Amino acid sequence: MPQTEARDKTSAPAVPKSTLGVGIIGVNPAWGWAATAHIPALRALPNYEIRALSARSAESAREVGQAFGVSAVFSDHRELVIQPDIDVVAVTVKVPHHRELVSAALAAGKAVYCEWPLGRDLDDARAMAALAAEKSVRTVVGLQARQAAAVEFVQQLLRDGYVGEVLSTTIVGLSIAGDKLVQPNGYMLDKTNGANLLTVAFGHSLDMLSYVLGEFAELSAVSDVRRPVITIQETGERIVKTAADQIAVIGTLNSGATASIHIREAVAGGTGFLWEINGTDGTLRITADAALPEIFPLTVAGAQGRNEPAQLAIPAAMTQKWPTLASLEGTPAFNVARAYAAFAGDIDNGTHTVPDFGDAVRRHELIAAIEKSAASGQRVKA
Repeated sequence: MPQTEARDKTSAPAVPKSTLGVGIIGVNPAWGWAATAHIPALRALPNYEIRALSARSAESAREVGQAFGVSAVFSDHRELVIQPDIDVVAVTVKVPHHRELVSAALAAGKAVYCEWPLGRDLDDARAMAALAAEKSVRTVVGLQARQAAAVEFVQQLLRDGYVGEVLSTTIVGLSIAGDKLVQPNGYMLDKTNGANLLTVAFGHSLDMLSYVLGEFAELSAVSDVRRPVITIQETGERIVKTAADQIAVIGTLNSGATASIHIREAVAGGTGFLWEINGTDGTLRITADAALPEIFPLTVAGAQGRNEPAQLAIPAAMTQKWPTLASLEGTPAFNVARAYAAFAGDIDNGTHTVPDFGDAVRRHELIAAIEKSAASGQRVKA
């Protein structure tokens, strides 16, 4: 097992020194990740204040301002990012627009929280990370499964030797519905848009595994489109899909452990999400309803020797690290709020406990290696 950094250890969070003003780009009052996760998360944290919102049109901006009680609203993101009372810009739009909006915020010297995937591809991600480094600004990427209390608990169990030496690990899981898709997510059917099974459900699961157990040294991958035509739920339109709906990877971690991941779009009666970590002395099983560990609550079970697995209680010190977030537990906003809370501590203390754009580049590099292996049929260095 790789050495675990001190930043992973459970400790009382530092009290932030000042209130951070946030501007959110890409808000819809009726649906979307900003309304579902970011706004509830920020409102539960006393050290953040939502000070500006932007939407696609002046009318939409007025609507979101009224819906969320924010007076500063914009239809042009370039106006939002230059506001002097904005410290952090959150980018919650569709992936193809990330680079333009993130770059504008970075150029204005603002810290940026960008949803995952950071870009449509590795080149996009590298360009944004380079600009952030050039401007010397703080960044966060939305790989918030790292902030889940269950993940922190698993790290602690591994440090304490619960499974002994890690020999292998396996993830199997389901993503979104198989033959129908809601209209706002229709763009995910086009592989070139950068938001699909590989980058989202697979990407979040891959990041959690790599964060806890270490990076892949080499891997082999296969991918396929098994449902080539998808129906848009609201309209009945049939759209040809170019993004893979079956992705399987097997490889070796830097620690020497064997690792495999198979994520597929929803099938009847399939396992929602199961992650096993198998060691010389025991096994850990992490489960959820779907292969979106950043959203769905995770449960942890364990077995040592020849005993049957039993659920393990996550310590209250981990689940209640930030008491003001108690009302969000079990919701999609919970891990996002924990990421924001940790980020405020990072800003105050000069630490690095949340994934930044550099971490995002590493994950995009691994995804590029998976694509290369799947296209060539060859085992590749990760």
